[in-house]
Amino acid sequence: MSAENMGVRWFRSQFSPAVHLYRDGQDQYGEQMPEYRERTELLKDDITNGRVSLRIRDIRPSDDGPYVCFFESDVSYENAILELQVAGLGSAPVISVEGHQDGGIRVVCRSAGWYPKPEVLLRDLQGQNLPSTSENISQEANGLFQTVVATVITEESNQKVSCCVRNPRLNQERESAISIAELFFPRVNPWMVALGVILAVLIPLASYCFWRQHRAKAAHRAEKDKLQAELRWRSAQLYAVDVTLDPDTAHPKLVLSEDRKRVRLGDKRQDLPNNPERFDPCVCVLGAEGFAGGRHYWEVEVGDKPEWALGVCRESVSRKGQVTLSPEDGYWALWLRDGGYEALTSPSTPLPVSVRPSRVGIFLDYEAGEVSFYNVTDRSHLFTFTGTFSGTLRPYFYPGLNAGGTNAAPLIICPVPVEAGGNLCP
Repeated sequence: MSAENMGVRWFRSQFSPAVHLYRDGQDQYGEQMPEYRERTELLKDDITNGRVSLRIRDIRPSDDGPYVCFFESDVSYENAILELQVAGLGSAPVISVEGHQDGGIRVVCRSAGWYPKPEVLLRDLQGQNLPSTSENISQEANGLFQTVVATVITEESNQKVSCCVRNPRLNQERESAISIAELFFPRVNPWMVALGVILAVLIPLASYCFWRQHRAKAAHRAEKDKLQAELRWRSAQLYAVDVTLDPDTAHPKLVLSEDRKRVRLGDKRQDLPNNPERFDPCVCVLGAEGFAGGRHYWEVEVGDKPEWALGVCRESVSRKGQVTLSPEDGYWALWLRDGGYEALTSPSTPLPVSVRPSRVGIFLDYEAGEVSFYNVTDRSHLFTFTGTFSGTLRPYFYPGLNAGGTNAAPLIICPVPVEAGGNLCP
């Protein structure tokens, strides 16, 4: 379908600012990342068929990594994650002889202009790897890598040395070689040669390269997982709904605000009708809205409260007597208690939380059988329940207790920004 009237956003790890933004029929540069200004162009020749391309000029090493293409209309959205791999093939190695060292001749190999970090191998006449006595592969101000690698060759073992610098991403390499006449070698004791062989075994260059590559891949996976989590959260926000509290379900000690957006634990029990819908003795309250299908998202401010629980439950759950929060009993909830976060599965699932959430997002996808929780503070995914739903589900709120038995800080149902697709609260 045509994307002429859609919003098209290209971005990196953050939804905003963007690498490039097209909205309202034209390019928008107000939200563009400074490092991409005057370097991007959206190719719109085929936009009526829903296809656009992003051209980035003057490629830099910092452009390397994942990008997200995000289409959005009033009724739908689509997105895809792409990866841009930047590569630079550097200069041919320059080999120089820099005097005597340890009974041999010190040979240094230099090259520049590589990206990503290259691999450097020194070899003898038979093609065997030589141990390096020093290795410095550093990144310059322009983001490209330069190499300075040295080895010591001896008369008995090597009179010719080659230096090979390889780009692992392009699988291409540049190589240079040098031969040294016998008369330039100093006399060395046999035990010095043996020591050099032992050091070559103890310091295998291949193991070092593998370790660096493994660490880089792990960091890349973590960045991509974080980006995908934020994208799922952004997508969930498109289904924001206006949630209010139902006073007929609130425990008598709970105090609701006039607009039914806040709930806190009061100091005393109120004189309220003991109707069948009201929770007692469970100190909780339900949302007034019921959901029997579709997708729905809302956010709750928890601040620095030491205890709370949020989620959804079946409308048919029992309101009297003790309540067990688990999917088997009709509750899909997450709580903070005793300093720890847990998903209330059966048994409960402890959650590793690196950044304390001051606001929590809840996303119900009824047909998919999922209830997802997001840490809005750092845009990370906390947990997703999966199952099969039946009947009407309603938002669930437990404002928690303090050690002294009271907790004046409220839970607050927050508005979701309009630009995320939500509705502002009245």
